[in-house]
Amino acid sequence: MKAHVALTVPESKRIIAKGVAAMGTVKKALADGIVTVAKGTTNGRIAEEILGERIDRGGYITGRVLPSSGPRAKIGSASVPEVVLRKGERVDGVSAVESIAEMKQGDVFIKGCNALNYQQKLGGILIGHSTGGTIGGTIGTIVSRKINLILPVGLEKNIYGDINELSKKTREDDEYFGSAPTLMPVTGIIVTEIEALEILTGAKAVQIAAGGIAGAEGSVWLLVEGAKAQIETAMKIIDECREIEKDSWF
Repeated sequence: MKAHVALTVPESKRIIAKGVAAMGTVKKALADGIVTVAKGTTNGRIAEEILGERIDRGGYITGRVLPSSGPRAKIGSASVPEVVLRKGERVDGVSAVESIAEMKQGDVFIKGCNALNYQQKLGGILIGHSTGGTIGGTIGTIVSRKINLILPVGLEKNIYGDINELSKKTREDDEYFGSAPTLMPVTGIIVTEIEALEILTGAKAVQIAAGGIAGAEGSVWLLVEGAKAQIETAMKIIDECREIEKDSWF
């Protein structure tokens, strides 16, 4: 059985969040180790799914891309502490970067992306901070200790081109007009809507189109295929995500 479904950006973020929270790797680390959820719009939803409660997602953001003007040109929420859990219990007063010192093989660090090349299975993170921001302060330890780096990223961020080559271009010693963030290639466990639906239902999905209007800009159109029960479960989860995100705009 097959189904076509179009997902808005907030709906996609919620489905990805549910998928990440349901991963065996994450569940094991919640039981036996440490799970850190760095700030981000998708990650705010992951924190909600893991904690089982709503947070102020407007305060769970670091870098952001907003319209240049208009009523949605600013998100004014105060900062919310990052979610770090040790054996399923929240650790207060510890940032995502600080948590890495205690993490070990099998633990989980969750960090969103600004770009994705799905064919390469490679993510890209824009860095504007002078010392590398969250990823710059953690990636060495993540790699050396074999910590599970989960990269939740919507297909709306899929870009054309080799992220490694694009990263080189952003690091060229040229004169720039305005701000000039660097694109950093990052490998890890990529979780898009496709992986999330398979984790949650066993159904397979492929992207067949993108775009929309009237709030559906950035939407992805998926063809979902599987047994009848898998498709029915997928549609039920999608309906739940739509209900949760019906008033969301980021």
